[in-house]
Amino acid sequence: TGGRGVGRAGAVSGTAACPHIPISLGRVRCMHAQAQMAQSPESPAVLLSDLFDEEARAQLTPAAIVQQLDRFIVGQYDAKRAVAVALRNRWRRMQLAGAVRDEVIPKNILMIGPTGCGKTEVARRLAKLVNAPFIKVEATKYTELGYVGRDVEDIVKDLVEVSVTLVRSRLRERIAAQTAQKAEDLILEGLLGPHADRKTLDSFREMYRSGQLEDKDVDIDRPPNEGRKIPLENGIIMIDSIFKNDRGFGGGASSRQQKRKMKVRDARAAIEEHEAERAMQSEVVAREAVRVAEQDGIVFIDEIDKIVETRTGRSTGNVSSEGVQRDLLPIIEGSVVQTKHGNVSTDHMLFICSGAFHSSKPADMLAELQGRLPIRVELKALTGEDMYRILTEPQHNMIRQHQALMATESVELEFTDGALRAIAQSAEAANRLLDNIGARRLHTVLERILADISFAAPERVEEARRDGRASCA
Repeated sequence: TGGRGVGRAGAVSGTAACPHIPISLGRVRCMHAQAQMAQSPESPAVLLSDLFDEEARAQLTPAAIVQQLDRFIVGQYDAKRAVAVALRNRWRRMQLAGAVRDEVIPKNILMIGPTGCGKTEVARRLAKLVNAPFIKVEATKYTELGYVGRDVEDIVKDLVEVSVTLVRSRLRERIAAQTAQKAEDLILEGLLGPHADRKTLDSFREMYRSGQLEDKDVDIDRPPNEGRKIPLENGIIMIDSIFKNDRGFGGGASSRQQKRKMKVRDARAAIEEHEAERAMQSEVVAREAVRVAEQDGIVFIDEIDKIVETRTGRSTGNVSSEGVQRDLLPIIEGSVVQTKHGNVSTDHMLFICSGAFHSSKPADMLAELQGRLPIRVELKALTGEDMYRILTEPQHNMIRQHQALMATESVELEFTDGALRAIAQSAEAANRLLDNIGARRLHTVLERILADISFAAPERVEEARRDGRASCA
């Protein structure tokens, strides 16, 4: 009777009996363990809660997003405004309740403009602003389903892998203090033993935190799975070698922890890495990564114009054009893709497609694909004034980057305003006479100008020091 009673309680609370244990005791233990996990601050569910700071996202109004993008990107206001509204609509959708939330779908964007005008940078900075999974792909790398080559579903699979990496990185940051404390406790125990008195422990803890123990040797327990490798032969897992090897899975000495002598600095890194991996092995982490990819993922498909042919030259079923467009339709509209982390829905992913459309126009795309990209934004070609602003306005502009690089050699670079305008005009002229590669032309001009000083900087600095000068300007 007691067993049935506990079973009913377990059924109500959503728990299940542990295998190989009498039903009443097993369910009691499972319920107790789950209750502890739910209350523990180190449980995966607790650690993953509000991992991406929804309160901060709420403060990102469209105007605030454009203002943030202005720190890194010059001009292109229409494109910034379009992506800002799209991002804000995501937050608005999450405030809805009930079935209406699932009915609201993102309005995907088509960016039209020459290369180097900022299309990719707008999308990349947008994703970085909200810590969203972001992937950039080129439409020409994919082939129609059934042909040799990459399938468009790989786009979603790659995005999920990016999401897993992002979630693990954010989780690692969140548990950094816990893993550091765990490493400190284990190292001090290895140095002093488990029964050290409080005064000695506090003294060594102070030395540890000040870095005085970095070169000391310490014995730590090596986890049983550390250093274990699956034997492979020509890409085939050799099962018999796993069981024959003393360090194989289960049994023997591998199931017991072994002592290992290490420097304190190395032991700290090993322990922190091991503790972080333990926290991130939970299936909850994988589910959270899938959720983040579904709700926050941004896919940037570049060179979509390269798989579009003009009306007169279109050939139905072409592997590199119309077939890929047809395969993209369900992905962009919303479908479920199977990945190794589980099924992933693309219903609420934001797709941003871009292309120069020199030899074709957006109207040449399949009508169905046009309908799945309802927002069109045209980015303008860069002028000489735009080039000048790119050199001077962004937070980490090219000039500051070169100055920082040369400062590592004790070389101080100075650019007059006239020199900067001359560089901008040279880049604009080169784009006009040669292929227009946009702002990337500035890199070519600057590297040409700074080639000599970059090559001879160490020798010139040494010469300046011999002459009694502190730095070389």
